[in-house]
Amino acid sequence: MMKGFARRLVPLAAAIAALTAVPTASAAYGDTARAPGTHRQFAVGPQYDSTHVYVEPGTEQAFVASWVATFGGTTIGPNATQVTPTPSRTLSELVLSPVGTLSVFDYTTPVPYPFGTERTGWLVTDLDRAVAAARSEGASVTVAPFADPIGRDAVVQFPGGISAQLYVHTTPPSYPDLASVPENRLYLSPDAVGSFLHSYLAFTGGRITSDDRRADGAAIGLPGTTYRLLRLTSGFGTTTVTVTDGHLPHPFGRELTGYGVPDLGATLDRAKAAGATVLWGPVTAGGRDSAMVRFPGGYLAEVHTAR
Repeated sequence: MMKGFARRLVPLAAAIAALTAVPTASAAYGDTARAPGTHRQFAVGPQYDSTHVYVEPGTEQAFVASWVATFGGTTIGPNATQVTPTPSRTLSELVLSPVGTLSVFDYTTPVPYPFGTERTGWLVTDLDRAVAAARSEGASVTVAPFADPIGRDAVVQFPGGISAQLYVHTTPPSYPDLASVPENRLYLSPDAVGSFLHSYLAFTGGRITSDDRRADGAAIGLPGTTYRLLRLTSGFGTTTVTVTDGHLPHPFGRELTGYGVPDLGATLDRAKAAGATVLWGPVTAGGRDSAMVRFPGGYLAEVHTAR
């Protein structure tokens, strides 16, 4: 069976090889000096950190078409493949858009646990050392390292239940820079945020850029209230941490990523014309205009423009 999978993965491998015709310098792939008090920096660049999008069965083409019509970009795939260590089957497509990279999965079999719970895939300079570093900083290794058709992967979970897939490619990829760096959007309880920050910042080598304990609740569907909002940055990009009591209206907390655009109104118009639905907003809060959008296939995204 695995030989059959390998034969069917030749188109995907060839496509990625074509993308990687320009060699990646070794310095960009892991020679960054270790910051004082932190692990060696494992991040390669935010364009290599993909949101994992698990669409409703049979909707991969509709989702990708809607996304590209809204934001632009190019795609690799889809290819029928196995991307888990136990038997499964998915249509897999990589979307390289100016606002962020997406790994899209449309499973034709049941999804093996715990896949589907990870939020992102992070390209790292050294998988085994990254896994060891994550564990030493309080993360759990929920999927031990395994081989996939084009490299190796593992899944780690930080305190608070936030999971990320770490990966390396056999042939280092070369993706274009992003027009805007997407933000990983996390929702945590006051009980979990301290242990999460300690572990996450230590592993990513990140720092807190702002901590607003009275952020405007309109941004999360709760006008007239306040909540705590932290913004973080690291080599893996930007992260927002929303700290609440869990009394959230739908769809807040279901989105994985926020995307910055130069013109929110024009972007929403393109999204609606391409089959997406605006579930909340636009609203103005915290120095940005934002909206929540549901794309075909069920993917939820926050879209924003800084004021």
